[in-house]
Amino acid sequence: MHKRIFLSLLAIASLTTNSEAQVQPLSPFQAGERACFVGNSITEAGYYESYIWLYYMLHFPGRKITVYNCGIGGDRAQNILGRIEADVFAKKPTTICVTFGMNDSGYFEYLSGNGDSTGKKRAQESQRYFDTISLKLKAYTAAKKIMITSSLYDETMKNPKNYFPKKSLSMNTIAAFQEKAAQDNHWGFVDFLHPMTEITLLEQRKDSAFTLTSSDRIHPGNAGHFVMAWLFLKQQGLAGKPVADIAIDAAAKKIQHAENCQLTCLSVTPGTIQVDYLANSLPFPQDTVSRMWENPQRQADALKVIPFTEEMNREMLTVHGLNNGNYSLLIDGKSIGKYSGEQLGAGINLALIKTTPQYDQAMTVLLLNEERMAIESRLRAYYWLQFNYLKEIGMQFNDNKVAMDSVASRATRDWAVASKRDNYRAARYAAVRASWQRQLDALVNEIYTLNQPKKHTIRIVKAD
Repeated sequence: MHKRIFLSLLAIASLTTNSEAQVQPLSPFQAGERACFVGNSITEAGYYESYIWLYYMLHFPGRKITVYNCGIGGDRAQNILGRIEADVFAKKPTTICVTFGMNDSGYFEYLSGNGDSTGKKRAQESQRYFDTISLKLKAYTAAKKIMITSSLYDETMKNPKNYFPKKSLSMNTIAAFQEKAAQDNHWGFVDFLHPMTEITLLEQRKDSAFTLTSSDRIHPGNAGHFVMAWLFLKQQGLAGKPVADIAIDAAAKKIQHAENCQLTCLSVTPGTIQVDYLANSLPFPQDTVSRMWENPQRQADALKVIPFTEEMNREMLTVHGLNNGNYSLLIDGKSIGKYSGEQLGAGINLALIKTTPQYDQAMTVLLLNEERMAIESRLRAYYWLQFNYLKEIGMQFNDNKVAMDSVASRATRDWAVASKRDNYRAARYAAVRASWQRQLDALVNEIYTLNQPKKHTIRIVKAD
């Protein structure tokens, strides 16, 4: 049974990812873009959209954009419909990215053994609400729209927990009507579901416990979120855009190639090559810290299964015409490493070297972006309570003592509300929320100051 599901999912993944080539690539975000990512807890976690923004911070430091996390845990199409004006349109976005399907397709209903009928019913219900969302999106003419399929439900990992047979087939049905809506309305479309499924199935042939999610089969870890970000950026046509690409002919004492950067003051003397280097972009750093609760995945783990480095993170230094032997590479007087003339002739990817000054600068941006995320998550916790609890009891946005007491009471028997209670003690005050927003704005401004590439002096010196 498990093997049949595995093979059928692989066939679906291959078919859909092949057909996706027919979908027109999205346009990259431009300066001033205000992009809202609307979804469930996977979006609320904040990482895939944060990685997308981090790429723009680093690769397009002069192209300031704003990315909004508009995710709320537990959401289905029905819930998104109920908050799209207050939580999304109110932010005056220029791009709206909508994703759903994980919760819409259901969970424990599949244990009854009627997976086909259950999945069909849940997909039909989801589409009914989505049809109304589509009308609202079409009426909001100030923004481009992008449909995004859900990340995968990992039905095939070796794990006894949360196994809901045929749930993934219902998600595929939902993905199909999401893609059709994008085609019918000339919206953008990004597929997370099928490429992630294909990667997962291929990796599970080598390791049956492999997953891009967590032990719950549902929520991606940092690696899964990074795969999602890569898929989005790739659909925007950003593959093949180097951080920089430098080629120097030492024998001819000339610059052969300088892409996305400026090279000046080239000097070639016996045993030494020196050049001033100003890139237009910064490298994308590898984050080796697990940043999600009860999930050991790290962003860097994704690099084992996707060609992000080859496609989007190449800062190449190539020097032709060197004599045999070893050479020391220095940047701004700091030793970066030793390489043979053959290695330098083949090209060194500086983006992978963690000791360069530009990598250190990029890591500063990454960490500031993490701080930004942490503050934004407090605001998302506030909106979670507003739409998932206070609205249902007629106290949405009251934010008074009665609302606080109600939250505290409900928290004693509802773990989800309990997880947001302490945050709400502060967040219910408008002045506190305004302070958080000012901190967010200040962090973004700081990022777009610190992300500006600096001129560096590269020296290559004969070491023996």
